[in-house]
Amino acid sequence: MNSEKTNAMNLAKPAREPFDFARWWDRVGILMVLVALVLLMAIIAPNFNRVDNLLNIARAISINAILAAGMTVVILTGGIDLSVGSTVAVSGVVAVIAAIAGVPAPLAVLLGMAVGALCGLVNGWLTAYLALAPFIVTLGTMTFLRGLAYTITDGQPIVSSSLNFRDLGNGYVGPIPVPVIVMVVVYAVIWFVLERTRYGRHVYAVGGNAEAAKLAGVRVKRVITSVYVLAGACAGLAGVIFAARVISAQPTAGTGYELDAIAAVVIGGTSLAGGRGRIVGTLIGSVILGVLSTGLILLNVQFFTQLLIKGVVIILAVAIDSLKQRPLFLRAGGPKTPAKS
Repeated sequence: MNSEKTNAMNLAKPAREPFDFARWWDRVGILMVLVALVLLMAIIAPNFNRVDNLLNIARAISINAILAAGMTVVILTGGIDLSVGSTVAVSGVVAVIAAIAGVPAPLAVLLGMAVGALCGLVNGWLTAYLALAPFIVTLGTMTFLRGLAYTITDGQPIVSSSLNFRDLGNGYVGPIPVPVIVMVVVYAVIWFVLERTRYGRHVYAVGGNAEAAKLAGVRVKRVITSVYVLAGACAGLAGVIFAARVISAQPTAGTGYELDAIAAVVIGGTSLAGGRGRIVGTLIGSVILGVLSTGLILLNVQFFTQLLIKGVVIILAVAIDSLKQRPLFLRAGGPKTPAKS
């Protein structure tokens, strides 16, 4: 009798839900990591918490953060863009050459962004309309664009001490660096697009289930093409800002930046499988990487050791994304084996 009553009580209890690691990480985990990292660097890194250093960190992360913003939209659809680093180089080269030729600064900046958008259009068209794997497509364009940057510059930097848009990379509005303001504007625009427009809902729908989105009337190919154009435009803007900072066109600009951008996106909670993520999380992920890099520099950690640490961070970011796809491993009381029917 007692055993029957106990069984009845157990049946009446609601089933214990698995711990939602993805939701916890997106809302709490990345903020905890950022706060812990800032506190650690403030303790062990000399001059880390000075106001001028914090502003320098904000300016330093602006380029990668802008790249990561565009990358977020691509990854939300289940894609990837490995060419953004090379796009930074080509866009910067074109903008500097245009400025030297006498093109007004606003037009030179827009031209650099247009070149980036064109590179993204090629990636998007090949991926969406020819159904080619985005990893292979963007790997190919990454190599091509890097070669194009070297070809245009003949392998040498093009320096212009009187570059007419140099304030875009080195200027200030009050105490705030201009690149930081540009970064904030980019994130505000993309946040609005993803969270408040039909297009944003379509982006998430394509990443969640492209076939279902197509049946629901979403023009999947157009959406996929457009996200690569957006990522290319962001890379073009980042390239112009980089050129303005160094007052020159550098064929080596942006080397390896695509990995930093992907790491920031994944750390920020966007799933590599697509359909899930937040642009605000990407910004936090970019800040985490920027704080880590600046702290290591202040600690006089050698460059090759920084590469080792960055590689570990990227692996951890992918591991976290994998954990978010497997909530069964995180049930309270350990993993449970599904009951056999």
